[in-house]
Amino acid sequence: MFEKILIANRGEIALRVIRACREMGIKSVAVHSTADADAMHVRLADESVCIGPAPSSESYLKISAVISACEISGAQAVHPGYGFLSENAGFVQALEDHGITFIGPSAEHIRLMGDKITAKETARALGIPCVPGSDGGVPDLETALEVGAEIGYPVIIKATAGGGGRGMKVAVDADAMEIAFRTARAEAKAAFGNDEVYIEKYLQKPRHIEIQVFGDGKGRAVHLGERDCSLQRRHQKVFEEAPGPVITPKMRAEIGKTCADAVAKINYIGAGTVEFLYEDGQFYFIEMNTRLQVEHPVTEFVYGIDLVREQIRVASGLPMSFRQEELELNGHAIEVRINAEKLPNFTPCPGRVKTFHAPGGLGVRMDSALYGGYSIPPYYDSLIGKLVVYGRDRPEALARLNRALSELVVDGIETTAPLFDALLNEPDIQHGEYNIHWLEKWLARQFS
Repeated sequence: MFEKILIANRGEIALRVIRACREMGIKSVAVHSTADADAMHVRLADESVCIGPAPSSESYLKISAVISACEISGAQAVHPGYGFLSENAGFVQALEDHGITFIGPSAEHIRLMGDKITAKETARALGIPCVPGSDGGVPDLETALEVGAEIGYPVIIKATAGGGGRGMKVAVDADAMEIAFRTARAEAKAAFGNDEVYIEKYLQKPRHIEIQVFGDGKGRAVHLGERDCSLQRRHQKVFEEAPGPVITPKMRAEIGKTCADAVAKINYIGAGTVEFLYEDGQFYFIEMNTRLQVEHPVTEFVYGIDLVREQIRVASGLPMSFRQEELELNGHAIEVRINAEKLPNFTPCPGRVKTFHAPGGLGVRMDSALYGGYSIPPYYDSLIGKLVVYGRDRPEALARLNRALSELVVDGIETTAPLFDALLNEPDIQHGEYNIHWLEKWLARQFS
């Protein structure tokens, strides 16, 4: 087992890893930019190392700085959290070259799933159902029109190196294809330095369902059910729950086994998430995230498994501490993302937090790095907390979320907490009747 782990991240996810390390008797090392010198993860870690100025490109994303911090501190392993370098195959390789363990999958698997076209081809070869679409990248408009005619409109054009909704456009018919195709390529080039795109059938009212998988790197893998992440704004998740309101035990067992078997075949190690669009009883592969997800706490609640602890165990060479037949889903969990943003336009709202009070009580978990007097820097993601609740069933979880939101206090800045107060009054949310387009349509009605 490792004696010291460096966390190459910040905010609530850095705290999450520090807590797991402390429970396991492992020393933790926090890295931070100059803007994060007073951050909570720096205060709670056993050691800290400043790795650069405020811009993430000069600190949290600077591979040489992170490796230097490992050498200075004597850390034997690095946990990347999510975002930043968590899916950077070059970072994994650099760590390996310096004899430092990456707590996550291999560079090979990150590369394999990092390119959307290669990931889809791999998924299809492994028996995972995929959305009808182009065979690889689409080089020009003429080919795009041929693909659209073959699979039928509407279609969605996506950047092969994309994420977060960038380089993604919908064409409702052949006449709309030219603008959508050129715009998607331009956005992809600007955002990722790669203008290659591919085309898929655009589903009308799908849900976003993701399957949590976990492998030991030696040909054994399990699944820990699904999360429904359909409530999204501009392809960014805001509300996640487990289990999914429309997924039956039979569906869960079948798609879960398919995903677990697939990652076992490639000797995948650690946590991963296989994401799908789900419509009319069918699952269609979108992508695989080769890291811990922001929404992993809902899975931890309903399965009683510490995913970060398990990541550390298998990275150190220990076997998984559970088998598929030992995993039992119990109850219902919901997570809402609290961002430092001003409604209704979701404008980033950094600033000084005068007062912070986290909700508590039975079945409530608040993952946040806030504290009274903390100044939220303007350089990073606006996520400031994840409010997660658990109940014996979905109605109890919703009631607990309503109660927890009423206890949450963040004074001095604007947050997205009022959004969830409003959503809980909506019958569609109460009954779990929503899809990936629901939230944006609702927001348009509320603020038109």
